[in-house]
Amino acid sequence: MLLSIIVFCQCLIVQISLAQTIPTYLNTKLSTEERVNDLVSKLTLDQKIKLLMYTGTAIKNKDLDIPAYNWWNECLHGVARAGRATVFPQAIGLAASWNTSLIGNVATSISDEARAKYDHFTALNKRGMYQGLNFWTPNINIFRDPRWGRGMETYGEDPFLTGTIASSFIKGLQGNDPNYFKTIATVKHFAVHSGPEQSRHRFNAEITDRDFFETYTPAFKMAIQDAGVYSLMCAYNSFRGEPCCGSSYLLVDILRKRWGFNGFIVTDCGAVDDFFKQGTHQVTPTPEEASAWAIKAGVDLECGDIFKALDKAIDKKLITEAELDVAIKRLFTARFKLGMFDKKGDNPFDNIPYSVVESPKHQELSLQAAKEAIVLLKNSDALLPLNKNMKTIAVIGPNANDEEVMLANYNGFPTQTITPLQGIKNKIPGAKVLYAKGSAHAEGAPTLDIISSAYFFQDASGLKPGLNAKYYNNIKYKGEPVINRVDDKIDFNWMDKSPIDNVNEEDFSAVWSGYIKIPVSGEINFNMFGSEEYELLIDGKSQFIFSSIYSPGYKSVNMKLKEGEFHKIDIRYASRGANAQLRLSWDLPHQNLKEEALKIAQQADVVIMFMGLSPRLEGEEMNVKLDGFDGGDRTKISLPKVQQDLIKEVKALGKPVVLVLLNGGALGLKWESENLPAIVEAWYGGQKGGEAIADVLFGDYNPSGKLPVTFYASVDDLPDFDNYDMKGRTYKYFTGMPVYKFGYGLSYTTFDFSKLNINKSLNINEAVNLTVDVENKGNTDGDEVVQVYLKHLNPKIPTPIIALKAFQKIHLNKGEKKTISFNLKPSDFSVIEDNGDEVINAGKFEISVGGGQPGDKNSNAVIKKIAIKK
Repeated sequence: MLLSIIVFCQCLIVQISLAQTIPTYLNTKLSTEERVNDLVSKLTLDQKIKLLMYTGTAIKNKDLDIPAYNWWNECLHGVARAGRATVFPQAIGLAASWNTSLIGNVATSISDEARAKYDHFTALNKRGMYQGLNFWTPNINIFRDPRWGRGMETYGEDPFLTGTIASSFIKGLQGNDPNYFKTIATVKHFAVHSGPEQSRHRFNAEITDRDFFETYTPAFKMAIQDAGVYSLMCAYNSFRGEPCCGSSYLLVDILRKRWGFNGFIVTDCGAVDDFFKQGTHQVTPTPEEASAWAIKAGVDLECGDIFKALDKAIDKKLITEAELDVAIKRLFTARFKLGMFDKKGDNPFDNIPYSVVESPKHQELSLQAAKEAIVLLKNSDALLPLNKNMKTIAVIGPNANDEEVMLANYNGFPTQTITPLQGIKNKIPGAKVLYAKGSAHAEGAPTLDIISSAYFFQDASGLKPGLNAKYYNNIKYKGEPVINRVDDKIDFNWMDKSPIDNVNEEDFSAVWSGYIKIPVSGEINFNMFGSEEYELLIDGKSQFIFSSIYSPGYKSVNMKLKEGEFHKIDIRYASRGANAQLRLSWDLPHQNLKEEALKIAQQADVVIMFMGLSPRLEGEEMNVKLDGFDGGDRTKISLPKVQQDLIKEVKALGKPVVLVLLNGGALGLKWESENLPAIVEAWYGGQKGGEAIADVLFGDYNPSGKLPVTFYASVDDLPDFDNYDMKGRTYKYFTGMPVYKFGYGLSYTTFDFSKLNINKSLNINEAVNLTVDVENKGNTDGDEVVQVYLKHLNPKIPTPIIALKAFQKIHLNKGEKKTISFNLKPSDFSVIEDNGDEVINAGKFEISVGGGQPGDKNSNAVIKKIAIKK
């Protein structure tokens, strides 16, 4: 007995001793709040200031061991800019699926890959940009105007659809563990932000409270209250005269006090610069005043480096260290909840194997998502699906074989991308598939081809093909190269692996030198794409230099050269990250693309035209100025004229024409809708997009996508782009006749709706339960999106023309019937008053349930009127 007591006491002494040696912030038996408070109490002011910036400096001393942590990461539709990854359809395409469970599965797959990459990077002590667990996605701004180039990153024009899809995506990213986050999602950009791109750093949004609470904020509220999103990014623009990242009304009154947001707020990158720099908002004269303003308004983390002026701000008593502590504690709470200060294995998301990255399961999910994203817009005389026994197929268009188009923006890079051309060849191996580009994406845009090995030589004799290459194990081209070899062309994607044995996966450089033989006289466009640093020299003269730690990018130059000439070419490349890639292309003059397209079209049984837009024309703050395109936004929404002309000439040949669109923003398709028999919207479909398109075109998948945006006829139907009033915008407020409505999409079968059961009279705070029968009346199995819309029949104040209130995607075999149930909350019948208050008034309402909006062709909606009493 005495021996047992002695052993117990000894164990107790050991435990007490161990407890005393373990720093409080590392003691997992304590609450997160206690651990965070202990850690922050040990930080100096200088350390706190550094940790409030996204680069997350490492701190190591006798009291603390905090590894570096870069907060910037992206995963809009797959883990981006961090080496190989599964690439899913662009966000607007995911929204077109209207399938919340699919969206959740996609996000879960993305977070699996994110965790596996994080473990891989940290095991190598790599903690830089795009290697962390905080992801600055999803973009849930409302796609209020099709001209906005970044609209493709969103889930469309409807707040309810956007909020519902975003909630599924956020839950998939953050996981469902009660103690730990798998990753942390960030909703952006708060608030009232959707172009124009070129004025975003100085634009001031002035809108009514009704538009603010009815359109611009519901998706953010849903993400916070329904999905528990733990991070939010404030926008570049101003709102009612204050920069959004300096608006305590937005960041404190709305987010924290009204909605209960308890996560952390990060600025958009460089947004605090806009507080004081010339040509921006310029609401304060100095960096220290800007930094203090942002912190006081509710910002916790800066993407930028202006917060380094916080020491001056404290010296000038513009802010206190205690106010900095509030922000720094929120940031460390996030890091603790990600498990960064716990031992390996405590976190249920540890040890996800790297084999999940671009695994067969994830690739199959990408294919499924791409198929469900496709919207069938027109199918006269059942031209689609096409007969697989066709002998000759003409595939025409600038988007038919362009891998970049499939991957959109904010993208990762897969091992292989299946373009529409390749998808069709794989689908119909016995057919003769003829291909021609037919046109550029737009007048003046280059039509690029990889420069093939036929034009590169080691010297000016033209006898030794290829380029002399030297690879170095550093980014400065210094010392002896690890290897010398000959490369036949510049078309490399080394992600996740070394370019050559004994060369670093990251932090390497290469130099290529030789001669290029010019095949045709005229002005040649040389174009390079890569990350993170490259330079092109012709005849010893630098033509351009690219350098960016943020994302891969393009550079180009036009040169007048003569056929048969040899010109000295040198290329320098340095990689500092996990996204090593480089490509050299050109656009040769005097190409008659249209003639080639018309020639093959005449030979074909059917012509499939792959037209639309390109992420090189629409996107974020781009250096593009062409007819119809301005800085990433569009000035026209019709197809570019060069594409329209080609379509019309091919149509005039009398062949059956299928138009397949790849784009992010809605297109004006009035002529195309009136004159072409079949139109398919495929968006930017990700790495399996071409296979998905082929499955739909040839009947191996029945399309089920629905439009998440309105397809207007032209920009003449729209208010000014920089007018943020909702009048005349989106299906909820547009009184004109669109070409294709929000919620619209056809199928290869027909769905019938009947027996809408609903109480005709209810009290004001009662939930509304309804059921409807849906039957597949056709001969093909298929999916349908059952959509519930509400209309106020006698409103006392302005309300939307109609509003989506519920939806559900279902599968029905041919001949099958199902009864579908919905529950509408009392708040679904609310309206927004002039002062922004949400109220529920008695009145009469019209409820429609169908495959689209009531009155829309093929929606087959059933409608009932109900009354709500006080």
